[in-house]
Amino acid sequence: MERSTVNVNFRMDAELKRSMEKACRELGLTPTVAFTMFATKVAREKRIPFEVAVDPFYSDQNMARLKKSIAQMESTGGTIHEVSVDD
Repeated sequence: MERSTVNVNFRMDAELKRSMEKACRELGLTPTVAFTMFATKVAREKRIPFEVAVDPFYSDQNMARLKKSIAQMESTGGTIHEVSVDD
């Protein structure tokens, strides 16, 4: 049974594309084969085949803490100080 193929188009940063193409060449793959491998694994396992995580710096808890610290600094007249190094 012969399978039909379709074109899939999406946008990405030009430097990311160049880096991916270089990595694929080093692995002996084309980007098409790499994306097909990714799609096959997602379809089979019904999951992204690697950890997807958010930088904890941007968590709601940390953002609330930063806002509280900024408000406290502003309410007490706090300022940002420059650090100088004496010769």
